Amino acid sequence: MKNKIFFISFLLSIYFLVSFSPSVRNDLSSIEDPTIQDIINSYKNNISLWPKPMIDKGVEWKEFASIERDTAYFTTQDKPEVILGKMLFFDPKLSGSSQISCSSCHDPEMGWTDRRKVSLGNNHLEGTRNTQSLYNIAERTSFFWNGRAKTLEDQAAGPLSALHEMDMDLSKLPDKLSQYKGYKKLFKDAYGDEKITNKRIVEALANFQKSIKSQPSRFDKFIDGDYTKLTDQEIYGMHIFRTKARCMNCHNGKYLTDESFHNIGLTYYKRKFEDLGRYEITKDPDDVGRFKTPSLRDLLNTNPWMHNGFFDDLDGLINLYNSGMHMIDPTPEEKANDPLYPYTDALLQPLNLTKEEKLALKSFLESMSGSKYKMDRPKFPIE
Repeated sequence: MKNKIFFISFLLSIYFLVSFSPSVRNDLSSIEDPTIQDIINSYKNNISLWPKPMIDKGVEWKEFASIERDTAYFTTQDKPEVILGKMLFFDPKLSGSSQISCSSCHDPEMGWTDRRKVSLGNNHLEGTRNTQSLYNIAERTSFFWNGRAKTLEDQAAGPLSALHEMDMDLSKLPDKLSQYKGYKKLFKDAYGDEKITNKRIVEALANFQKSIKSQPSRFDKFIDGDYTKLTDQEIYGMHIFRTKARCMNCHNGKYLTDESFHNIGLTYYKRKFEDLGRYEITKDPDDVGRFKTPSLRDLLNTNPWMHNGFFDDLDGLINLYNSGMHMIDPTPEEKANDPLYPYTDALLQPLNLTKEEKLALKSFLESMSGSKYKMDRPKFPIE
């Protein structure tokens, strides 16, 4: 009898275990951390199905989007206004000394930068900030590190007259170019008559710069569905970029920039290399040390990085962000005594990335460089 009771109890136990095991298994699967391979596989889908990024409350952001190859590139380059703009861009006659051109700082062989910490211009005078690349400049909403120019035309005009850049007296530039028959023809082709004005000069320069675009990278091809274009390490690095590293709070959308301004702790306030950033334009104390978020497109072609060009090593840069960047925030007493004393942006926080996560993040950042085409310099008018 006892054996029979024991046998029935055993069968009932098995029945209940079998009956409830699916729900138990589902509950566990919902709380277990996914493996790295699970994370990687989750990105080998349409981007609408990707894991959502970690975005702070109140931050406006856009999902990644791929860029396409500019199939109209050669047609665009044949437009009269672009031909003129390209000629002006590379011609040193636009400078006061006739020795410096726009391409002196924005060299197509160097990712449309000069690969210097800061620019070098007229009389070998150094600028104070790193030269920004012209890749995708038509997509910007403001220009220069402090956003002082609102249009491409304004952006083109500034360096022409700056003492430490091209040092050209703009009141004399139209007459200078009018001495050359070749330019008269180019302006007639572009504008219908031979009249040369500063307005037309900067318009032509802007039209040419609009044609400078990044080419698709492996990152773009992955977004578009070719999941072989990124390695597992790069995909995992993209996940870190979107989540634990918090990068998408500022670097998002098609061009990986929020087009905004942030103080990331490199103001050097009241020290050597001090740069007050956007405050110089707005005079708003909250803008001290804020600089434009750069695009991460073609990152490997546009180093050194940051407004001061101090960083030429991705490992060092990742370690810097990993620290949180809040080492020089003012105390409440210091802020009360000096309202301009800047706080590092609250979006920056210690990340606690592991060695493997940092390596993966670096590999992802390296996957976003796709541009290889080098533009030939034109033969500008000499008579």
